[in-house]
Amino acid sequence: MSTATAVKVLTDRINRIEVSATMAITAAALKLKSEGVNLSDFGAGEPHFATPRHIKDAAIDAIEKNFTRYTAVAGIPEVRKAIVDRHACDFGSNYTPEECVFTTGGKLALFNAIQVLVDHGDEVILPVPYWVSFKDIIQYAGGVVVPVESREDENFRITAKMIEAAITPRTKAIILNTPSNPSGAVVSPADLEAIVRLAHKNEIYVLLDECYVYLNFTGEIVSGGSFTDCKDHVVILGSLSKTYAMTGWRAGFALGPKQIIGAMSKLQSQSTSNAASMVQRASIAAVHGSQECVGEMRADYIKLRDRVLEGFKTIPGLTCTVPEGAFYVYPNISKFIGKGGVTSATDLAAKLLSEAHVVVVPGEAFGTSEHIRLSYAVSGDVIDEGVKRMREYFAKLA
Repeated sequence: MSTATAVKVLTDRINRIEVSATMAITAAALKLKSEGVNLSDFGAGEPHFATPRHIKDAAIDAIEKNFTRYTAVAGIPEVRKAIVDRHACDFGSNYTPEECVFTTGGKLALFNAIQVLVDHGDEVILPVPYWVSFKDIIQYAGGVVVPVESREDENFRITAKMIEAAITPRTKAIILNTPSNPSGAVVSPADLEAIVRLAHKNEIYVLLDECYVYLNFTGEIVSGGSFTDCKDHVVILGSLSKTYAMTGWRAGFALGPKQIIGAMSKLQSQSTSNAASMVQRASIAAVHGSQECVGEMRADYIKLRDRVLEGFKTIPGLTCTVPEGAFYVYPNISKFIGKGGVTSATDLAAKLLSEAHVVVVPGEAFGTSEHIRLSYAVSGDVIDEGVKRMREYFAKLA
């Protein structure tokens, strides 16, 4: 077929996005592992814990009782009630089951929320650094990303003043991810309330990614849903993946105004339909059961965070902020760019993988060019060996 008569195959919208960087790194790491290479893997952000026994038992029981058929698209009433009850208990919110949709993972909740709220040309305020999928999902919907740069010397914290300065007449939504992936930064309770009230006053929607809300190390755990008089402009995007070590189960949800939740359910009815029925039953067990496992995992993550930060102190030239939540560290590697043939954070990540057998994700995926992200949701032995390999590799660049 000649160039003049070539038919366009792919849509503009699919060409506006890229493959998830974390998934690409995971694929490269899996290839090396299949070849027998021993890796220190800090790439994928998922708990190293097994899913708690009572959650697994609930899924097995559902299967044994043949609870394996289609359910309502938005989820069975019991799972939606369990989620709103848990959120109300922990954060003082007042959602009803009709204001909840259960989704196939938290990412689908985010995707659907943006698809029903953001139209072509709408601006979405996005703090930097950001989780890899935020930018691409906004662009897929035709929205315009308005980055808000945080400061590393202020621990990557986002404030209400920074958000207010980015608002224009075209602003439709603000995305907040606190604690943050990749930096572990936490929006203070005062700033979170100020941002929610600012958005409500200006009729802007706050899309609050609460994936790591229970992995907050500050002792002040707050949700945007706590400010009930502003709930008309808040959409909570939740996930059971990190809280209960359920990444592969694909269990997520959204809480928000009925009109928005209804639209998300409508979109879901034409895509994935309901989340797996036995996963819904397992999720009820997760949020209604004992929360002791959540506290135990959080305590372990704090120890692992401190362990990796101590390790970084043995690597001259490497600096890192202290994360206040989630399970990531985001060290600055600018001192090594330009040395030993290293041209960028992406190049450094590739060399760490091929030469040191350490898996990290480059900062470009998160909107910065001088960082790499490591997930410390691994064993202490993996941290020690990985830091040792990094120290030896960086020593060669010095």
